[in-house]
Amino acid sequence: MQNSVSNEAAGQKPLVRLKGVSKRYGPIAAVKELDLDIQRRDFLAILGPSGCGKTTLLRIIGGFVAPTTGRIEIEGQDVTALSPEKRPTNTVFQGYGLFPHMSVRQNIAYGLKTAKRPKDEIVRRVEEAIGLVRLQDFVDRAIEQLSGGQQQRVALARALIMRPRVLLLDEPLAALDLKLRQAMQDELRRIHSEIGGTFVFVTHDQGEALGLANRIAVMDQGAIVQQGTPEEIYAAPRTRFVSTFIGEANVFAGRRAGGVIRLEAGASIQSAGPDGAVTVVVRPEAMRLGPATDSAAAIDGVLADAIYLGSFVKYVVKLRGGQRVVLHSGDIAARSAVAIDQPVNVSWSASDQRVLEE
Repeated sequence: MQNSVSNEAAGQKPLVRLKGVSKRYGPIAAVKELDLDIQRRDFLAILGPSGCGKTTLLRIIGGFVAPTTGRIEIEGQDVTALSPEKRPTNTVFQGYGLFPHMSVRQNIAYGLKTAKRPKDEIVRRVEEAIGLVRLQDFVDRAIEQLSGGQQQRVALARALIMRPRVLLLDEPLAALDLKLRQAMQDELRRIHSEIGGTFVFVTHDQGEALGLANRIAVMDQGAIVQQGTPEEIYAAPRTRFVSTFIGEANVFAGRRAGGVIRLEAGASIQSAGPDGAVTVVVRPEAMRLGPATDSAAAIDGVLADAIYLGSFVKYVVKLRGGQRVVLHSGDIAARSAVAIDQPVNVSWSASDQRVLEE
């Protein structure tokens, strides 16, 4: 909530505010009571595994699901009791929801026609929306004649033409193949930048969240367990779940006593803090093969695998007790200096480790 506080201190109230919002289905808490602020121009990712409550939360913001408790405000107005069509939001669903009997142009114009806008305004705004999503060559095609990426653009244009204060996207790229997903990520970034809007999207894809969002809210079991920038979420996870769900991580169990952590894997680390069980998290790219002068810890092991992945080599090292750790090294040439099943040493710097207290 630190970002929310600083923004309000600067006189910038959040565009969307959820206060004490929850959703229960009988004894099941799909969304546990939470607060969430969304600022103007945010590109917010609600990220989490299947069943964590992220889609339910998005539908609460859009008005498709009524919260069990709490209040939803948009631009300072209480919209908790308002239906979706009465909120300044629009939603792009995972299945797009396009009308197969209409052309691209007709699909995009549908909302404005339903709202009975003047004909010349409809024509002008449809042309603007078509240009925004780069569909000028497809305006008269039937939906079934479009690729998945083109259908996604039609769905975006149909939502954006209504000029929502908040655009909600439910797993928007899930149905696309990898190459098309990457291309659509670029398009979403471009569109968000061009219109200066506020986007909120749900995803289970960590790479998608890191690549698109300026803020991420990580959900687990109905609760938001951490919020922050992609850099904060990745580099400074607050829980073991966040550290392992966002990217790849090496997780070491240990105990702190008298300012020293002794890892079960066989190393000792200087670390101030209360005595007790701790978890030490180190990202693969922060680990090194071989000792270093600034190491916080060094552990002996055996090289189990070395995998060439183009821009880096992925090393897998088996430690005492059977734990495996992963290292990413951009020094491609160094691969020839190590051999599978040979003893190696892994190390990392104190600045690259994250100590989580149990």
